[in-house]
Amino acid sequence: MRIEARLEEMGLVLPAPGSYKPSVEGPPIPVLVRGNVAYVSGCSARNPDGSSYPCKGVIPTQVTPEEGHEAARLTALTILSELKRAIGDLDRITAWLNVIGFVHCAPDFARTSYVISGFSDFIIDLFGPEIGTHARSTPGAASLAGNAAVIITAMVEIDG
Repeated sequence: MRIEARLEEMGLVLPAPGSYKPSVEGPPIPVLVRGNVAYVSGCSARNPDGSSYPCKGVIPTQVTPEEGHEAARLTALTILSELKRAIGDLDRITAWLNVIGFVHCAPDFARTSYVISGFSDFIIDLFGPEIGTHARSTPGAASLAGNAAVIITAMVEIDG
């Protein structure tokens, strides 16, 4: 429970897990575990009660890069919540392998890396550089599901 204790020390709570139903528009589950890898479907930021975080729209015309950066940081909490539901204990995470952070942005916006650094910096701070450092891509997107400003997908290595 080291990671959860660290979150508590930071004054943070994991949002309530989302409710997922099979549909043609998305996967039936947010995390798929195969062997020692957990594959996390695209997630956006949620409020502590599980409702959608209100950072919606195009960066930088409707959402500032700083608001997108914060949305990416809060998306880390959403992903951690889904991982906890799937694997039981966040201390089972032995490495963050790969992160893809999609940024809903204007065609000429070139600071997608800054926006997704809100996620990466938080994960590295929480888990430490040995576990938290990951490969990362930060593509811009013309639109994202639910008009989210940021959607992040990840792969993590887990023990056992």
